[in-house]
Amino acid sequence: MALLKTAKSNRSMPLARQVYDDLHQKILRFELKPYQVLSEASVSEMLGVSRTPAREALTKLAENRFVDVVPQRGSQVAPLRTEDLNRSQFMREALEVALLRRAMSSGNEAGLVKGLRKEITLQRTYVTFEDTESFYASDEAFHGLITEYAKQPSVLPEILRLKDHMDRFRHLMVSGVEDLDTIIKQHVAIADAIEKGDAARAEQRMIKHLRRIFDYISEARERFPEYFEHDEKPARAIR
Repeated sequence: MALLKTAKSNRSMPLARQVYDDLHQKILRFELKPYQVLSEASVSEMLGVSRTPAREALTKLAENRFVDVVPQRGSQVAPLRTEDLNRSQFMREALEVALLRRAMSSGNEAGLVKGLRKEITLQRTYVTFEDTESFYASDEAFHGLITEYAKQPSVLPEILRLKDHMDRFRHLMVSGVEDLDTIIKQHVAIADAIEKGDAARAEQRMIKHLRRIFDYISEARERFPEYFEHDEKPARAIR
């Protein structure tokens, strides 16, 4: 029971939150697949907890659109919806572009560029060793540095929350769809623009980087049609 081990090591976190985090990660990583039925009983058995924290976690997941409550059937893992991706990407872009603008006027752009290039070096290493998990952790660190140099560290948790649905799509893209080398090239382009003090170009490159996910949706839908909501409009970047 992995959750019970976690509970022992982190007693300060409410059990319902631990159940939520565990289910949330399983949904993001497709260990729990779209349309898979979830009940209080099945969650309780899966994670070795009582029904109360299971019910609270399922309610919270439904509020965040990761679980659907279906009349006469109960709860099931929500399918991938491009509406969720559009909203998530739009809000993340608005925040990150504003943070980039502020970071570039911080007076310590050289320190920012040094940190960004360090992460890029790590990312190249992770690609070589096919360490996708570490790559995406470094990707988050790359964006986190911009938040840090913008002197807005409290905004980072909000960005992580906003990009939840982007992360779900991203985990699907990792299955041989997304090109990690392209991500590195885009990171290099952003760092180069910051180093040159070209704020307009840096913002343009950041926007292109944050919208790259839309380039892979059609291929992902073709490879995993059963994961997507049926008869919905194609995803597009909201401009």
